[in-house]
Amino acid sequence: MSCNFGSKIKLTVFGQSHSQAIGCVLDGIPAGVKLDLDRIEAFMARRAPGKNKISTTRKEADKPNIISGIVDGVTCGAPICAVIENSDTRSGDYDKLRMLPRPAHSDFAAYMKHNGFNDIRGGGNFSGRMTAPLCFAGAVCIQLLENKGIHIGAHIASIGHVDDERFNAVSVSKDELSAVRAKDLPVINDEKGAEMVALIDSARSEGDSVGGTVECAVIGMPAGVGEPIFDGIENKISSIIFGIPAVKGIEFGSGFEGSKLRGSENNDEFISVNGSVKTRTNNHGGILGGISSGMPIIFRCAFKPTPSIAKEQQTVNLATGESEALVIGGRHDPCIVQRAVPCVEAAAAVAIADYIL
Repeated sequence: MSCNFGSKIKLTVFGQSHSQAIGCVLDGIPAGVKLDLDRIEAFMARRAPGKNKISTTRKEADKPNIISGIVDGVTCGAPICAVIENSDTRSGDYDKLRMLPRPAHSDFAAYMKHNGFNDIRGGGNFSGRMTAPLCFAGAVCIQLLENKGIHIGAHIASIGHVDDERFNAVSVSKDELSAVRAKDLPVINDEKGAEMVALIDSARSEGDSVGGTVECAVIGMPAGVGEPIFDGIENKISSIIFGIPAVKGIEFGSGFEGSKLRGSENNDEFISVNGSVKTRTNNHGGILGGISSGMPIIFRCAFKPTPSIAKEQQTVNLATGESEALVIGGRHDPCIVQRAVPCVEAAAAVAIADYIL
């Protein structure tokens, strides 16, 4: 089913953007794992809306109410269920969108699939709001992985035409990941971050939006984890990453740029480092044949510009079949990339944890 992910760890998300609540069930986490619940809430706060002028003005606390699976901060072996209330909804903002689908949004496709019974409010279960329970599950898995020496971090790689620096694909460290995570705007180069904010604010003031990319690193992953063919690490990470609304592409290591190189340029030579086999470079992104090589896993994913913009656009009235002008009101992010960074970390953590267990 489309709301389920995983085999050893099974994640199910439920709810809609404007339903009473959203949440998740995370099954397969072993008993006896001590969790820092304050860290989980802090992780989720990074994704929460309404924090600054470059995000939506919708305000949600995103405080998880843990129903089962955790007792006194320790997992008990039962499925972990967490519920997050939706409190700041303005469903009336979406009334006219039932028959006037937004360009580049799921509105039309969902209308056709569900014969018009889809929940249009806030995008229903197609909304980016559904990444809140993903972040809860990911925050749990991040702590599980840290106990095994595996650390995950991401940053904004680009907004529009403004590029941040890249992680060092060979030697990115835990401290570097932590330093980026601690920033209000998760970038490596703060001057580039200021340019990104200016670009987002400019798009917002013009009633428009802008997209970008996120780069993620997984470090401490031992060599030899994964499967070939259809169940490789790239496959599993890609599958859950595309569960984040607005993702339109993903690449590992040198990715599409590597396709422009010769083998002699893109190949990563093996070297011996203190008795361990490493590679001199990391164009393969830490994955060979679907299996971890022991080098950092590096990938980047692309996010389209937010479809809901204030500029006038053309659509078709589904009731009349006639073309009609559409101006979208309500509260929407001029750029979702900033809030997507923890979502990417969470998705990667769930995927990797499904292998590690």
